[in-house]
Amino acid sequence: MQARSTNQSIDASNPLLGMTSAFVDSASLSATEETLDTMEPTHFRGHYASCMEMLADAPTVVAYLDDHRTWFRRCAQPMDAAPLGDNGYALTIGRFGAFGYEVEPKIGLNLLPQDQRGFYRIETIDIPDYVAPGYEVDFQAALHMVQPADAATDNLAEPVLTRVEWELDLVVSIQFPRFIQALPKALVQTTGDRLLNQIVRQVSRRLTHKVQDDFHSSHGIPFSRKRKWS
Repeated sequence: MQARSTNQSIDASNPLLGMTSAFVDSASLSATEETLDTMEPTHFRGHYASCMEMLADAPTVVAYLDDHRTWFRRCAQPMDAAPLGDNGYALTIGRFGAFGYEVEPKIGLNLLPQDQRGFYRIETIDIPDYVAPGYEVDFQAALHMVQPADAATDNLAEPVLTRVEWELDLVVSIQFPRFIQALPKALVQTTGDRLLNQIVRQVSRRLTHKVQDDFHSSHGIPFSRKRKWS
């Protein structure tokens, strides 16, 4: 399922505007170069929500999610996900850029166990011995499961559909070099918001498809993404 942005200032249905001209191959700089100064960072924010459908009952889905060590790193590919403790991962998202400025985000994520309300939470954690070059990421997600009200009375020959609904609050703060700070602030903000939105949609769509495929294949359940929630 494709993530949708609930931030009304970002139009998730439109392609990035002006991104082609924004990329400057000949002047591309990485975030590790000594071009940053002490000005305030620029903040990019988004609130996103979507869902992932599983053809199984909630306890089966819970057991799968709880055992993330067996599937998360594989499903996260081509992103690299190095284990951190019992429930954490150091996730390298990939290289992105605009206006000739590039960054390769790497964030620590903690996949917390289900709480008493039935929610799973994913939160940002520190990566030992790593200092992000010129950026900070605050990632706060929550997942919970929903089943049809009449699931108990459904034909037992038919698999139960469980819907994993999630929401994400994401803030990315970037300390831009001076040549970016010289650009109109509105242009930088709009371009960054749209790029962030595109990254979240692409990553969430790819990860959702891989997790769905992994779950159903590991349980021997035929699955089609064309099936609709009713």
